Amino acid sequence: MNGVKIIAAILFTTLIASCNSEKSKNEPKAENVNEIGKASDTLTKHLKPFNPELPTIGLLMFSGVLQGEVVATSDVFGKPNQNMEQLFNVITIAETLNPITTEEGMHFVPDFTFENCPKLTALFVPSGYDMYAQIHNKKMVDFVRKKNEETKYIVSNCAGAQLIGASGIADGHKIVTYIGGGKQLQKDYPNLKVQNDSLVTFVEDGKFSSSNGNLTSYISALNLLEKMTSVEHREFVESYLYIDRLKNWER
Repeated sequence: MNGVKIIAAILFTTLIASCNSEKSKNEPKAENVNEIGKASDTLTKHLKPFNPELPTIGLLMFSGVLQGEVVATSDVFGKPNQNMEQLFNVITIAETLNPITTEEGMHFVPDFTFENCPKLTALFVPSGYDMYAQIHNKKMVDFVRKKNEETKYIVSNCAGAQLIGASGIADGHKIVTYIGGGKQLQKDYPNLKVQNDSLVTFVEDGKFSSSNGNLTSYISALNLLEKMTSVEHREFVESYLYIDRLKNWER
């Protein structure tokens, strides 16, 4: 019996050692844990780091923003060129760094606030279904005014035109808003040259351009992309986005 107990003990010890050996093979060594963590961080970090030498496209955000109008612009300007080179910084800006809840219920975390926003080449002003809080937010209106002084381009989509009107930066210029919203926009901001939104999808006047919003936000973004790059790059991005299939889509 003693011999059997000894053999059993030897087998048990061997089994434990073998399991520990296999476990040590499959688990990362202590000295490699940090490297694995670094690799994971690298994979999950933004793949287009901020490059101060590139033009910066700013996307204004606020609670209740229509996320499609933010996504459309980032979709267009975030694409690389045919050599897979980054051409723009695309950043989001809000009053604070608190997560923004979109009209559709998603949560976006802004990159910058009004206070630390870098110099912009272009500012895109999106909309929400209720713009009352935005046009009565002095900090937001002042931010749009301030950025108008440094930007080469200001773009509004849909009811974002109301923020443009409240800021006064486009007085005397043509602008269009969402379908059905033009009459009220003209009444509220008589110095704007509001276009017939039933007939006009997109309009450009000097540094200012605007669209009806929603999917037409791609039009305003693609138009500015062409101005800042080339017809060839716009066509490349359109092919990247399968825009031609959307145009030719049949139900």
